[in-house]
Amino acid sequence: MGICLVIPAYNSAATIVAVVEETLASGFPLLVVDDGSTDGTVERLAGLPVEVRRHPLNRGKGAALRTGFSWALENGYSAVITLDSDGQHDPTAISRLLTAAREGDFDILIASRASQFGEMAGLRNSWNRFGVWCVKKKTGFEITDSQSGFRYYSARILKNIELTADGYELEMEVLMKAWRAGLTIGSLPIAARIADGRSTSHFRPVRDTWNICMTFLKYR
Repeated sequence: MGICLVIPAYNSAATIVAVVEETLASGFPLLVVDDGSTDGTVERLAGLPVEVRRHPLNRGKGAALRTGFSWALENGYSAVITLDSDGQHDPTAISRLLTAAREGDFDILIASRASQFGEMAGLRNSWNRFGVWCVKKKTGFEITDSQSGFRYYSARILKNIELTADGYELEMEVLMKAWRAGLTIGSLPIAARIADGRSTSHFRPVRDTWNICMTFLKYR
């Protein structure tokens, strides 16, 4: 089969319908993984042509992504593109990301927000720059954004790497494990609609940044 799209969602009732409707315009099958929302996120999806999987309790973005990856593999998809549910990413760029991933034969291709790092505040700005430097220095991967949630993943990587993280650190875990497995990773400049997502994201700057750093050190 072809590709599918996966959106992990948590308490995204205010944005989920607009994000889903625009994402569906790409023409690809879409799965929304609701990670224990309590604000009616799932109810907003009623009547929309999407698959939904629901965690009864909030487990974290990484857990939601792992549920989505498992669903994609079970249904025979050859690749997955992930987007966040808060409207940060531009669904009209899905085709650009897919084309570049296929042409470059990438296992992971990250939609890079590097041109917007200066618009991010505090730890987001510092960590994104530092994270890129760490990953490039250790792995040699020519990437410019290590934490963007707008990504292409080949089924090859999802079948051959065991992922365990439940939080935002999964997006670092998969990079480090891909490097260890000799797989290919790259980035493609694609601006986010919201450069600094503090008002819409559930990312906890201190705790989640610490977990990401520890994940890097664990697998380096």
